[in-house]
Amino acid sequence: MIRVDNISKSFGDKVILSNINGTFKRGMTNMIIGASGTGKSVLLKCMVGLIEPDEGYVYYNDRDFTHADRKRRIDIRREIGMLFQGGALFDSKNVEENVKFPLDQLSADMPEDEKLDRVNFVLERVDLAGVNKKMPSELSGGMKKRVGIARAIVNNSKYLYCDEPNSGLDPVTSIRIDNLIHEITKEFNITTIVVSHDMNSVMEIGEYVLFMYEGRKIWEGSKDNIMEAVEEELNDFIFANKMMQIVREKSSL
Repeated sequence: MIRVDNISKSFGDKVILSNINGTFKRGMTNMIIGASGTGKSVLLKCMVGLIEPDEGYVYYNDRDFTHADRKRRIDIRREIGMLFQGGALFDSKNVEENVKFPLDQLSADMPEDEKLDRVNFVLERVDLAGVNKKMPSELSGGMKKRVGIARAIVNNSKYLYCDEPNSGLDPVTSIRIDNLIHEITKEFNITTIVVSHDMNSVMEIGEYVLFMYEGRKIWEGSKDNIMEAVEEELNDFIFANKMMQIVREKSSL
């Protein structure tokens, strides 16, 4: 479980986050959604320690991460996996080397054969068995995202952050990536947080959804009740998509 309590952040006179609260549960696909510029990415960076909040706390299973010393932060970071928006694979490394990178950095004492066993296990889990020696330039966009997922969980991560995992993908591949993230979350009982502005993903896998607007939390709930929300800002976001407008019209018949 990850909990954020009253997280606030400003840059100069500009307020980016204002008293954000939320609880992201283990074994669930949690989502932070909102339009571009609403503070989603800044909140994520506060949660992983890339940005220090001005106020508030981030807890990992009741461990205070925000005010922890360097050693405690490193210990918690060892438990975190990250799927970056563009995949962020090393162009000069093949798939196997990319996936093994966290083990080389965080588990230096692990024997090499055990590292390779773990790499092969996670590659098989994301349906990429046998692609170890391929270079990123040889992979499709969807394959790159799956390699990124494999790298994010290779260290037996307890917490998984996915930043716009469907960015740049076609609709069919997007659904496949959504389902893969959801399946892995359940299978390994991970606390997963997906940052997105894609309503298709929300309706596909959003078990807990936190909606942000102009740096504030406007609404929280799940895909099962998001269509019933009365908040104007959320409805403007949801129904900006013509497909979602059609869904609303059909549901009202």
